[in-house]
Amino acid sequence: MAKAEKAKSSKAVKETKKVEKSSPKKSTATANESEENLQVTIEKKLAALYNLQLIDSHIDKIRIVRGELPLEVQDLEDEIAGLETRIEKFVLEVEEFDTQAGEKGDAIKDSHVLMKKYQDQQMNVRNNREYDSLTKEVEFQNLEIQLNEKRIKEYTFKQESIKTEIEKSQAILEERKNDLDIKKNELSDIIIETENEEKELQTKSEANQKYVDDRLVVAYQRIRENARNGLAVVQIERDACGGCFNKIPPQHQLDIRMHKKIIVCEYCGRILVDLEIAEVASK
Repeated sequence: MAKAEKAKSSKAVKETKKVEKSSPKKSTATANESEENLQVTIEKKLAALYNLQLIDSHIDKIRIVRGELPLEVQDLEDEIAGLETRIEKFVLEVEEFDTQAGEKGDAIKDSHVLMKKYQDQQMNVRNNREYDSLTKEVEFQNLEIQLNEKRIKEYTFKQESIKTEIEKSQAILEERKNDLDIKKNELSDIIIETENEEKELQTKSEANQKYVDDRLVVAYQRIRENARNGLAVVQIERDACGGCFNKIPPQHQLDIRMHKKIIVCEYCGRILVDLEIAEVASK
């Protein structure tokens, strides 16, 4: 009995030692597997981010092409409105000069009537004093006629100048209206052509965001908003950042190629990827 118990005890000790020897190996294997999974996850996130950038950049190009035309259309509409307002003011000025010329014409008629009246009175004066007084009145009315005729000529000259400006403005207005029709048609065609493509790309963009953590998506969108060209994820080009073109230290380049963590440019804050990730994302 004692020998049997001793044998069992010895066997238990050996099994315990085996377990103790095998445990570090299992722990190491688990750690390596975890590290590989983490690396794959980071690679997938980086590829998804870069692919997201490619899609959003394509959307940006579509909006840029379409975005210039609405501005041109708006500028033409503003210019047309300005020309129409200008022509309206010119027309009102012409009408005002017509009114003033008519008033001066009426004043000339009144002066002729008064001159005739004073001349008739001169025929029945009783002394030189009355005659001289009437003569002055006749001369005054004659001067009034000359002054009013001069004013009418000035109004006529101004009217002719304004009418010339109206003709020029109307010619420009017709050109701008034709340009506006052309631009509106172009814009309409582009919207029709690109609307479906933009919706499709937008759907792809939203689908890619599912592969990335919400925190990363928020950071990506914030970087895009702050970046002048809308690039938040850039590839390393000639050992430099593809966004700001500053040199990247060799150690950082090595870390980027390892795909163990997401690394941003220390100068512009853009997310950096290597050629391998760019090729994966493009495929």
